[in-house]
Amino acid sequence: MSSFSPSCPGSGKSLMSSHIRYNLIHNRTKENLDLDRFIPNRSAIDFDYAHYMLTEGWKDKEKDSSVTSPSKEAYRQRMKEVFGMNRSRILAFSNKPPAPLPISTPQLEGASVGKRRHRRVPQIAERMLDCPGLVDDYYLNLLDWGKSNVIAIALENTVYLWDASSHTSWELETVSDDKGPVTSVSWAPDGRNIAIGLNNSEVQVWDSITNKKLRTLSDGHQARVGTLTWNNNILTTGSADSKIINNDLRVRNHIIETYRGHRNEVCGLKWSPSGRYLVSGGNDNLVHIWDRSMAGLNSASQWLHRIQDHTAAVKALAWCPYQSNMLASGGGMADGCIKFWNINTGACLNSIDTGSQVSALLWNNNDRELLSSHGLPDNKLTLWKYPSMVQMAELTGHTSRVLFMSQSPDGHSVASVGDETLRIWNVFGSPDEVKSSKETSAPEPFAHVSRIR
Repeated sequence: MSSFSPSCPGSGKSLMSSHIRYNLIHNRTKENLDLDRFIPNRSAIDFDYAHYMLTEGWKDKEKDSSVTSPSKEAYRQRMKEVFGMNRSRILAFSNKPPAPLPISTPQLEGASVGKRRHRRVPQIAERMLDCPGLVDDYYLNLLDWGKSNVIAIALENTVYLWDASSHTSWELETVSDDKGPVTSVSWAPDGRNIAIGLNNSEVQVWDSITNKKLRTLSDGHQARVGTLTWNNNILTTGSADSKIINNDLRVRNHIIETYRGHRNEVCGLKWSPSGRYLVSGGNDNLVHIWDRSMAGLNSASQWLHRIQDHTAAVKALAWCPYQSNMLASGGGMADGCIKFWNINTGACLNSIDTGSQVSALLWNNNDRELLSSHGLPDNKLTLWKYPSMVQMAELTGHTSRVLFMSQSPDGHSVASVGDETLRIWNVFGSPDEVKSSKETSAPEPFAHVSRIR
């Protein structure tokens, strides 16, 4: 049987050899010029005209070459234009782009109005209060801003209250030397009652309206109570004896749960917004997350997670307001890190080295921002954008380490304490607030300085 090799008409070379030679040339050209294929767009091709040009169009071209009269030539060209026959290409590779839609001026104005404005963070404290006698102890918690817009601050053996609305202050209580100094203060959720921890291990509960003591808890701890936190009617206390106790103030036998897990002083406590989880930080560099549903009555409870990543005492703790399973923690001087945790898994989501002692953390309730206060060596407040952790602002003014920080009820302002001064910053204020010229005029020297006592 003879082999079959198709040939090109009028040529002795085979189609196969021509195809191979074409591929070699085409590949070489593609390598040199880096060209790509042209793919026709079928939706843009006039197939009737293409068929005519392939079958009859060559005849018209031969006739055109024999025409010598200029008038006939002009007539033919005019007819081609009228009937769309003056095209030279059969294949179409792209559609004509659509004309842009007109945009009216009101639409442009609306777009500019909707654009997010950059928020300016004031770099100077709105108000400064003198706090002589402030105990310089990192492990205590001597400041709290209550729901009724009253700030409580402990100075040695005395607790003072300052109304942020009326700018008036008064003394709530002064304890004796055998009980003091005051080691912690914490407002109840109602903004009326306040808990006070003492150096002699007692905890007192006071009515701030009547200035009367409601109750004394004296049978729970054996050392100073440096941190307090509320969960509705449950007052949780943390002590230098390493114990954490839940106290139900509605019943006579107030101790209902005890958490044991720290090896040293407990210096930070925070209940989650849901009231289910409690986080504790201690001078043993540990962070514990406790699930109240796992707690046993009057018995030591097992922690849900034990976190050992910090290398210094952990006092700064803050639950994320818009992500219920996320927690932020800050370490002391030898650590200086802010870490973010998934409490469901106990995994560390991110860690930022601030280079300075972290004494407190506060979330912005209206935006994804985190404020941190720092002790040595920076003595400042830093505003971070979350989750990028880019610094948005640094608030300076304290001349020694910032020990405590608390947030106003509306979430806009923050009070910080250090160097025997209390400073109020409008760090989380609304970006659209525009002060009048009278308010922004230069104040008289020291006009913003007041005294707590």
